[in-house]
Amino acid sequence: MTDLQPSILRGEVKVRGLSKSYALNRSSLSVLRNLDLDVNGGEILAIVGPSGCGKTTLLRVLAGLESPDRGEVLIDGHPVAGVGRERAVIFQEPRLLPWLTVLENVAFGLEVRGVPAAQARERARHYIHLVGLTEFAEAWPRQLSGGMAQRVGIARALTVQPEILLLDEPFGALDAMTKLTMQEELARIWREEGVTMILVTHDLEEAIFLADRVLVLSRDNSDPARLIDVDLPRPRDRSEQGFVAMRRRLMAEFGLH
Repeated sequence: MTDLQPSILRGEVKVRGLSKSYALNRSSLSVLRNLDLDVNGGEILAIVGPSGCGKTTLLRVLAGLESPDRGEVLIDGHPVAGVGRERAVIFQEPRLLPWLTVLENVAFGLEVRGVPAAQARERARHYIHLVGLTEFAEAWPRQLSGGMAQRVGIARALTVQPEILLLDEPFGALDAMTKLTMQEELARIWREEGVTMILVTHDLEEAIFLADRVLVLSRDNSDPARLIDVDLPRPRDRSEQGFVAMRRRLMAEFGLH
């Protein structure tokens, strides 16, 4: 079934001179200032920083859901102007349609693009299998656990075969054990699909476990954004000495010990 295999996608992202501010109490609150960033096709970039530093704002600009005040975003050399088919967003809440089954939810994005229903559902079954939910294809969202629902959200995003997955705290609402399982699943899916992933997270261990590089943002833009390479072999062991050292390094970025 060659039509189910993802295309050779580049997914290269370039951010140049990006600035974004919001009006707050008759003044302007700057959350991003003159940000430059390159994301290689097929890599995982994690974005970390304190609340209010602009992590989600940056993700929304990359998704085309918001426009910057200045600067630009390029996907494979083309300027971003609104949402595009080469990008898919996974939010903290999976936002499944409660009147559709798992299979129908995953196929929905293809069907609204005009893909024939039979073909859309065939591809949807492929990605439902990829996230380990084959036996739940006919289940309703209300019958799923939080982790299962988020797997459906990931399958739905992958079904449209994007170049880039943008993930906004995708596991933030899950319990600790489910979160660890989902992190391992996302790493496996990334290995199999080769898609570029840009992940916003407050969880430093999650960033280290998943990412090739970590972008560190400061709260008030007083410090420039820093990129830190996560040069650890995969699959990663959270108890391994290099992992622990990287966690300490990231904690030190925020004055933690």
